[in-house]
Amino acid sequence: MQKVITLKDMCLVTKTAPMAAEVHGERAKCLQRLIRLDMPVPTTVAMSFNAVRAIAAGHAADAPQILRHFGNNPLLSVRPSSMDPDWGGPVAMLNIGMNDAKHADLCDLLGEETATRLYMRYIQTFAVEVARLDAEEFYLPDHPSRDALRAMLSVYEAEMDAEFPQDVGAQLAEVLRSMARTWEGTTARLLRQAKGAPPDAGLGLVVQEMALAVGAGVSGSGVIQFASSTTGTPEINGRFVPQALHAEGLRDRLDALYLTRDPRGPSMEEQAPDAFAKLIEFGALGRIKLREEMEIKFILFDGQLTILDAVRIQRSNRAAVRIAVDLASSGVIAKEDAILRVQPSALSELLHRQVDRAAKRDILVRGIAASPGAASGRLVFTACEAQASAARSEACVLVRRETTPEDIRGMHAAVAVVTLRGGITSHAAVIGRGIGLPCIVGASDLDVDERKRTITGPDGRRLKSGDMVTVDGSTGQVLVGEPAMVEAALDEAFQTLLSWADDVRDIGIRANADTPADAQTARNFAAEGIGLVRTEHMFFQGERVDLMREMIFAETPIALAAVLERLLPLQRADFYEIFQIMQDQPVCIRLFDAPLHEFLPAGKQGMRDLAEVLNVPLAQMTARVDDLSEYNPMLGMRGVRLGITVPEIYDMQARAIFEATVAASAKGNQLVPEIMVPLVSARREVELVQSRLDAVAAAVRVESGVDFEYRLGVMVETPRAALRAEDIAEHAAFLSFGTNDLTQMTYGLSRDDAGKFMSDYVKLHVYAEDPFHTLDLDGVGELLQLGAERGRKGRPDVTLSICGEHGGDTATIAFCRAQGFDYVSCSPFRVPVARLSAAQLALKDKFGT
Repeated sequence: MQKVITLKDMCLVTKTAPMAAEVHGERAKCLQRLIRLDMPVPTTVAMSFNAVRAIAAGHAADAPQILRHFGNNPLLSVRPSSMDPDWGGPVAMLNIGMNDAKHADLCDLLGEETATRLYMRYIQTFAVEVARLDAEEFYLPDHPSRDALRAMLSVYEAEMDAEFPQDVGAQLAEVLRSMARTWEGTTARLLRQAKGAPPDAGLGLVVQEMALAVGAGVSGSGVIQFASSTTGTPEINGRFVPQALHAEGLRDRLDALYLTRDPRGPSMEEQAPDAFAKLIEFGALGRIKLREEMEIKFILFDGQLTILDAVRIQRSNRAAVRIAVDLASSGVIAKEDAILRVQPSALSELLHRQVDRAAKRDILVRGIAASPGAASGRLVFTACEAQASAARSEACVLVRRETTPEDIRGMHAAVAVVTLRGGITSHAAVIGRGIGLPCIVGASDLDVDERKRTITGPDGRRLKSGDMVTVDGSTGQVLVGEPAMVEAALDEAFQTLLSWADDVRDIGIRANADTPADAQTARNFAAEGIGLVRTEHMFFQGERVDLMREMIFAETPIALAAVLERLLPLQRADFYEIFQIMQDQPVCIRLFDAPLHEFLPAGKQGMRDLAEVLNVPLAQMTARVDDLSEYNPMLGMRGVRLGITVPEIYDMQARAIFEATVAASAKGNQLVPEIMVPLVSARREVELVQSRLDAVAAAVRVESGVDFEYRLGVMVETPRAALRAEDIAEHAAFLSFGTNDLTQMTYGLSRDDAGKFMSDYVKLHVYAEDPFHTLDLDGVGELLQLGAERGRKGRPDVTLSICGEHGGDTATIAFCRAQGFDYVSCSPFRVPVARLSAAQLALKDKFGT
């Protein structure tokens, strides 16, 4: 049924007019606020979403009802008014009502050339934007004349088989119809939905009396704002263009004046001091009354000031944080409002260098954005090349098919890493997020020739070792060359906002930290402890990899004991340093979990190197690797299965933890280490591990003469552990859900291989999102809910948490809060994001939004 336009759908904007942003759009509502503040706003009529939809559907616009507010022969503008200015909209139309008669009047007022330029520009805009004619047919000469004007009108008549409309109402009706249909078009719908607009987002239109920016005295068009769009710091900037025929592109005009006094040239402050003073007054008034930093668009006509519009200034994420904090600090808004105004994802950008938004992007290939931030460096293809490059103080980008423990040294040496295989929880992704390294995984369209040391993009472009590339881990784009960058911005405003967030959130935020360096990062970001120390990751770097391999290849108890004796002091030193860094905050240490294949060498050269290290023949080494191989290592000899079948490994780790506890306690730290058993699926597994840990703890107490406690918990990452949580919790002080493996096992998906088809699955709506990127609240979430409920039955005081990569996601935090979890744990660089997300969720619950 076609909508009908009523009088209430066309509202004259006054102080008391019944208007709302959800009916007429944000621009219309803002204009009413400006009128209430007694700012000199031209006569304005607001058209509702309903009216615009009706016009788009074919209903004729009631131009006479609109024009009755504007007097005889007006000049009008029409601008879009959606709920969110960021959603865009049709191009604003200016000088509606220009016709032969108006041209004659303006010739007397402004001079023939200026009046003719105005008329021709309007004909040009009307022809292209409304009549959809070819822009090349409507050329605007440098010096408009009556002959040129007649020629342009003749072109319009020839193209349209009708004269250019002279009636103001006819022009207005055509403009409204064109703008309404543009908004409802498929292209416009897709563009605004990409910016977050709902599919049924409405558009309002504001019809406003034109204020001429050309004429006698000081006349022109300008824009002013009172805070930097880049940094958010208070400052006056903008431009004023004298004798402006239109208000577009003011900042780029060569004849623009500065606003404030400037040694580089003339300014509006000098030429129109009274109008400038009023703008400053209006800016301060708007900041307080509109509770926002605004950009004001204005017109001067013979020194008289008219305010056309005031919109929320465009701002970088850094500026968004600073502006919100400044507004709250000065009492304009509440601290809670400041917390809610900043998108959590904005903080992620501030933690890392980013590609400048204004920089040109030469995209070579796209992959999965696995670790945020951006960095530029020369292409390298091996860890050794990366280390050599770092030794020369040359930034490098490491490209691998997929990373292994052998590549850890190279990842630490590189400024970014790209892999062809893998998903959001793959080895490279987890390590990258842990150390704050920009990382892209699953760039399967990239072809790598390791022998020729080249990469080839999907468009056929080939780059060789040493060529400069940029990795944007925030967007998943590999760029050719070195675009301009924006540095990280962990300034005082950033810290202040997060301190306010900590005051209101009601769930703990810990960090996953695999090394002392990770723990220090977590501490710097104010994590409330460590929720997951992946102990095997301590051996993915330096010469420790060789020690792990010796342990794996030890064939006798004596050989195994000898290797473990060398590993013990390394583990003890790491744990001691982490305890010292975290001081009295809790630290949860997961016992050895990784599948052994992750430590095995890749390729023939790796086999040769290991054979040399272990002093065994290559044939024997190859045979041993074959013996250790598994069809599905991720479901094989790993986690608690390895700890039970080779208990000496967990014994060594327990001794290292307890001895480090004793040493750290001597420094005054109050420590109760948390030890987590991975990949549990049965209660008996926990009982067996607990008995050995208790024995080691008793031995260390006797040897040291120091009494200490520890908490034993379980990492719930198998569906059976979630289902049997009641039994398991009887022997576990805490249950921490490892959502990476739990998702993998619930879906039956390989998290390293799913990237090959996941994008197709999401596009075809098989899955709403990649379940390794966004927690599946229906399937995996139900297992978490069951596990939490049953765990509490087995032990009412059991501590519940999530320690998978989903832990920093807003939806996951909301789920955990709803289930009464005690904390979430995430990568160190996601801790600030999680702190803000948790605070926003608590505030929304409090205020019912």
